[in-house]
Amino acid sequence: MSSFVIYDSSIVINLIRSRSFFEQVYGSDPIIRNSSVVLAELWRGASARADRELVRWMQDNFRILTPTESNWIESGQILAKMQTDHCFEPKKLRALHFDVLIALTARAHGARLITSNRADFELIRGYREFELEVW
Repeated sequence: MSSFVIYDSSIVINLIRSRSFFEQVYGSDPIIRNSSVVLAELWRGASARADRELVRWMQDNFRILTPTESNWIESGQILAKMQTDHCFEPKKLRALHFDVLIALTARAHGARLITSNRADFELIRGYREFELEVW
């Protein structure tokens, strides 16, 4: 199991809204890395001052991992294959795109991705293996 973790936005949002996963996040001692994609998702939805302060704190205190050029290209290839296999609507493919980028970034850095979004990330893992933990 990797000592590096990336928390998906689903974990951080649940932590902010309901303190869900508080024990798991603060009761463990992994090396935390941010995904620039997750930070972008969090910034997009951070309307309250406290939410923005938390996102800024995360950004300032943990190393940020960003998808590479090859991750971007590979994400498009994976989504094209998903479209062929599942006939997803364009809206679903757009919704999956950031998750594919998060997964590919975690994979490239040997990080464990922690999410509460089981369905989408297990679907992605059917196309590229990466270390996944679902809470």
